[in-house]
Amino acid sequence: MFLQQLINGVALGSTYALIALGYTMVYGIITLINFAHGEIFMVGAFVGLLLITYFKLNIFVAMFLSMSFCMILGVVIELVAYRRLRRSSRLSALISAIGVSIFLSSLALMIFGADAKAFPDDVFPLRQIKIGSAEVSTLQLSIIGISALLMLTLEFIVQKTKIGKAMRATSEDYTAAALMGINVNRVISFTFALGSALAAAGGMLVGLLFNAVTFNMGLMAGLKAFAAAVLGGIGSIPGAMLGGVLLGVTEVFGVAIGYSSYRDAIAFTILVLVLLLKPTGLLGQKIQKKV
Repeated sequence: MFLQQLINGVALGSTYALIALGYTMVYGIITLINFAHGEIFMVGAFVGLLLITYFKLNIFVAMFLSMSFCMILGVVIELVAYRRLRRSSRLSALISAIGVSIFLSSLALMIFGADAKAFPDDVFPLRQIKIGSAEVSTLQLSIIGISALLMLTLEFIVQKTKIGKAMRATSEDYTAAALMGINVNRVISFTFALGSALAAAGGMLVGLLFNAVTFNMGLMAGLKAFAAAVLGGIGSIPGAMLGGVLLGVTEVFGVAIGYSSYRDAIAFTILVLVLLLKPTGLLGQKIQKKV
C-alpha cells in the first residue's frame, strides 16, 4: 500500500514540478508571479489533444508540437502583457497576469465548451507492471521518466549553456546584467518560452493521467504548482522540483488515509505552514538588500 501510493504521488508530483519550474524561473529573473502560467498548462493539454485526435499524431510528436506552440504563446504573453509593465508596480503586473489568465480560460470555454474532453483509448499502450507489492502502469512510469528527463534538460540548459549563464546573471542583478551587454529582453523571453514548454508537457501528462482535459484545469493545477514552488523555495529550480514531488506525494497519501474531500486544501495548508515557519522554502535563500 505504501509503495503503491508513493509511486502514485511521485507521478502526480512530477507534473506539479514541471509547472512549478515556470513559476520559479520567471520569479527568479523578474520577481513576477505569472498567474497566467496555469492557463498555458491548459492550452498545452488542448493542443496535444487536438493533434492526437484530429491529426492522428504520435503522442511524443504531439507533445513536442504542443510544447513548441506554448513556447511561442509564452513569448507573446510576455511581450504583450508584461514587458511594458516591467518598470511599473508589481500590482500592475499582477492584474495583467490575472487578465491574461481569465482571457485564455474564457477563450478555451468558447472554443471547446465546458465538458471534459478525453484522449483516444489507444493513444498510449497501458499495461500493469508488478513492482514488489505495487502495481504500476506504464503511463505512470512514462510520466515520471518524461518529467525527470525534462527537468534534467532544464538543469543542463541553466547550468551549462551560454543562455543559461545569462539567465543566472540576470536573476542575480537585472541592471548589472544589462550593463555587461546581456540582452535582458531576450533572456526574459527565453525564460517564458522555457517555462511555457514545461507547462505544456505537464498539461499533456496530466490530461493522459486523468484522461480529462477541461477549460478550467489550469486554475487548481497552477495554484498547487505555485504552492510547490513556494514549498521548495521560490526562485530555486531544484526547490521547485523537490516541492512539486513532495506536494504530490503528500496529496496522494492524504487521499489514501481518507481525506479525499480535502485533497485541494492539503496544498494550501502546506503553503500557509511554509510561509509561517520557513518563508524562504526548503531550498530558498534569504535575500539581503542594502539600504
